[in-house]
Amino acid sequence: MSRLKESFTVDRKALLAYIVAGDPDKGMTVGLMHSMVEAGVDGIELGVPFSDPEAEGPVIQLAHERALAHKTSLNDCFEMVRKFRQDNQHTPIILMGYLNPIESMGYDVFSDKAASSGVDAMIIVNLPPEEAPVLSESLKRNKLDLVYLLAPTTTDQRAEMICTKSSGFVYYVSLKGTTGAGTIDVSDVAIKLERFRSMSTLPVLVGFGIKDGDTAAAVGANADGVVVGSAIVDRMANADSSQINQEVCTLLAEIRQALDELSS
Repeated sequence: MSRLKESFTVDRKALLAYIVAGDPDKGMTVGLMHSMVEAGVDGIELGVPFSDPEAEGPVIQLAHERALAHKTSLNDCFEMVRKFRQDNQHTPIILMGYLNPIESMGYDVFSDKAASSGVDAMIIVNLPPEEAPVLSESLKRNKLDLVYLLAPTTTDQRAEMICTKSSGFVYYVSLKGTTGAGTIDVSDVAIKLERFRSMSTLPVLVGFGIKDGDTAAAVGANADGVVVGSAIVDRMANADSSQINQEVCTLLAEIRQALDELSS
């Protein structure tokens, strides 16, 4: 069984945490990843820095800029995962980013490097399923999952196709617009999740709008898990470098407790 499948259990809501590799600097990323695991995350989404992160709001865009200022590359991301795997062989790592750096590297080279470094899955924001067959086959050969996104505006016909093509889990983007935007409508999320669950046997996780324990619990009551991104990155941006791990882990521990209380 893959690390990603093992991270989803019937008696525990999954918590995935997103950070941008190399933010605020390359030397902090691996240590922060380990700290987040200790705080209770079940998986880590590691953002690949990119110059035009079109789906991201201002908070995460600035994180990409900070990482790029330190010249954090796709190969640096692989090296961070490799170092993380020296002490952690069980927590799944999902690379999240955009297709452009992958195309520059080449699909097969990318897939081989991702697998050998210890990556488990990919989320490629600007790659629709219709354009993914070649990369998808390369990832499959290396036993890497490719996770697709569902949005509030996704039609039933398209949602069925996305759920069929996705592997590992399905990621529901609960808000229209970019990351960090708006306030989540919990009742609408519940309705959407009921629809999507009828289309897929995969876990359905919800991201965008998860800011604290209260929002995580409200969404987690209907979802298989939540993804926290902007709230983490925002705390990192506003904390002294010596306090970043503590700030992030305090938030994640609060969310972990709120999710665990749903199952108690």
